[in-house]
Amino acid sequence: MENGTVHLSADEVLKQKIWDDIREYWKYYRDTKENFTEGRTKVQYAGAEYDEKEIIAMLNAILDGWFGVGKFCRRFENQFSRFLGAHESILVNSGSSANLIAVSALMSDQFQGQLSRGDEVISPAVTFPTTFNPLIQNGLTPVLLDVNAHTYNLNADDLEKAVSPRTRGIMIPHTLGNPNEMDAIMDFAEEHDLVVVEDSCDALGSKYQGKYLGTFGDVGTFSFYVAHQMTLGEGGAVVTSDPEIEPILRSIRDWGRACVCPVCKVSLNPDYQCPLRFQFETDTLPDDYDKRYVYLNVGYNLKPVEFQAAMGLEQLKKLPGFITARKNNFAQLLDFFEDYSDYFILPEALPGSDPAWFSFALTVKDNAPFTRKDIVMWLEQHNIETRLLFAGNIIRQPAYKNVHCRVVGELENSDRIMKNTFFIGVYPGLTEDHLTYIMDTVRAFMHKAT
Repeated sequence: MENGTVHLSADEVLKQKIWDDIREYWKYYRDTKENFTEGRTKVQYAGAEYDEKEIIAMLNAILDGWFGVGKFCRRFENQFSRFLGAHESILVNSGSSANLIAVSALMSDQFQGQLSRGDEVISPAVTFPTTFNPLIQNGLTPVLLDVNAHTYNLNADDLEKAVSPRTRGIMIPHTLGNPNEMDAIMDFAEEHDLVVVEDSCDALGSKYQGKYLGTFGDVGTFSFYVAHQMTLGEGGAVVTSDPEIEPILRSIRDWGRACVCPVCKVSLNPDYQCPLRFQFETDTLPDDYDKRYVYLNVGYNLKPVEFQAAMGLEQLKKLPGFITARKNNFAQLLDFFEDYSDYFILPEALPGSDPAWFSFALTVKDNAPFTRKDIVMWLEQHNIETRLLFAGNIIRQPAYKNVHCRVVGELENSDRIMKNTFFIGVYPGLTEDHLTYIMDTVRAFMHKAT
C-alpha cells in the first residue's frame, strides 16, 4: 500500500476482471430471466438458491490450484461446527456417505463402545434407502418400528417394544426436517447404553428444545444435495462432539488410513516434511512404513472437492434466510390445507420443536373421494412438482425383500404412507405467485373432486 493506494499483483488484477465479468453476467441473467407464468413455469419442489457470490467463490478455489480437501474444506468444517454448536464436522461427498461413515465408525475396533456384526439397531420403517443401507452393509440387524401418521417419525413410547438383548443402537432420521422427541430418545439410549446416529439430512436448521438437530446423538449427519436447506451441489457432513469418534470418521472417509489431520499440511505446502510419516508403529508393519499408507479401518474415498466447500461458505451466510423462508412457506400452506383437513392428514411438529421444513407432506385419508394418484396427477399436469415420501415402508421395496431385519408391530401407518402420502415444496425459491398458484390449483381440484 502506498499513500492509501492498494497495489494488486498481476494475478489479483486478472481475477478482479473475471469477478467483474461474472457479476455483469449474473445481473444480465437475473434481469432477463423469464417471469413466472401460471401453468407454464414449472413449480419445483426444490432447487438451488445461489448467486454470483457462490460462482466467484468456487472459481477462486479452482484457480487456487488444489482440488482435494484443503483450506476451504477446513474453513467450512469450522464454520459449520460453530453454526450447530458441535465440536467437529467432517465434510464428505454426500449425505449418503455421511450415514455410511457414521455407522462404520461405530463399528470400528478403535471405538470403545463399538457396534458388532449381528447387533440390532432400532430405526423407523419409513425411511430413505441410504439411512437404512449402512445398517445392512455393516452386518447389523435393523429393528423396524412404525411411525406417527402426523410427524412421520417413530413414537418414542414405542422404543421399549423394540428392545432385545442384542439391541445396541438407534438410527433416527428426522423425516422432512421434523424433529423427533430427542429428550425421550436420548434418555432411552442412556438407560439401555445405546449409541445414537441422527440422520439430519432433511433437517439442517431444525431445533428441538432450542438445540440443533444432529447434535444430540453420538454422530449426526447432513446432506447438501440441491433439495436441502443449503447446497454444495452435492455433499454432506458428519458432526460429533466425541473426540474419540472424530479421527475414526476422518479415517474412514480417507480410505481408512492412519493419517487423520483435518487438512494435510503437505497439501498446503509441498515442502513440508511431516515428522510422523515414518514414525508410526504397528504390530504388523515394518517400522519405517509410511503413515500415509497405514490403514487402521476399512474405509472408502468419500471426500468432497475444494470448490464445493467454497460454495458452502457462501451458502452458510444465507442459511438463516433460507430457513426463515421455508418456515414461512410451510406456514402458508398449512393454513390453506387446514380447510381440507377432512380429506388429508396434515403434518404436525411436536411441542418444543422448531422445524426448518424440507417439504410439505400430505396423506390422503382413506375416506377421501379421491386417491393420491388423482391429486398428484392433477398437480403434475398443472406443472407443480410432487414427490412421494422417499422409500415409504422400506421393506416393501424390491431391493429389500430378502434383507434380514426384525419388525415390531404391523407397520400400519408406514404402509398407509407408502400408499397415500406425497409432498410438495417449501424451498426458498417459491414466491408468493408460486404459492398462490399452488393453492388455486388445489382449490380447483378439490372443487372438482368433492
